[in-house]
Amino acid sequence: MRTKQLQQEFDLELRWTVFPLHPDTPEQGQSLEQLFAGRIDVPRVLDQLQQVADSLNLPFALRSHTYNSRRAQELGKWAEQQGLGEAFRTAVYQAYFADGRNIAKPTELVAIVDSLGLPVAEAQQVLEEQTFAGAVDIDWQRARNLDITSVPTHRYENRTLVGFQEYAAFQRLISG
Repeated sequence: MRTKQLQQEFDLELRWTVFPLHPDTPEQGQSLEQLFAGRIDVPRVLDQLQQVADSLNLPFALRSHTYNSRRAQELGKWAEQQGLGEAFRTAVYQAYFADGRNIAKPTELVAIVDSLGLPVAEAQQVLEEQTFAGAVDIDWQRARNLDITSVPTHRYENRTLVGFQEYAAFQRLISG
């Protein structure tokens, strides 16, 4: 999504709230077949996601596993304070959805931090001490309070837009 353009067009301040997507996933990850066994046709859904990503020019590769994003979310809150929240989120998206990297592993997250020029030692400390765990917990509670069950979910006032969408859908969401 072209967030800067949307912010300028509507004079918005965006607030990112992280969401507990499969929070019980172990660090080594879990196969999508296991996670959705008997509930979702994984190949069909991945094909649909690929089509949407292609239509929006988003990098996306077919993957076989999901990984726990809690640590990435905590480090993302830290990256926001460093002024690189959007760059961090973009890099994590690329790592997870396009490259299939395990974003639950601190080594993967530190590599992302390093690629952005952020202080690696500080990031390692943030991960070890779970400095931003409370901020993530607050976001998770907010998501529950708003009945958010899918990512990405976009809210404006009392209206909601779910999923990756064309720019015009965001314009309609905000215009009402």
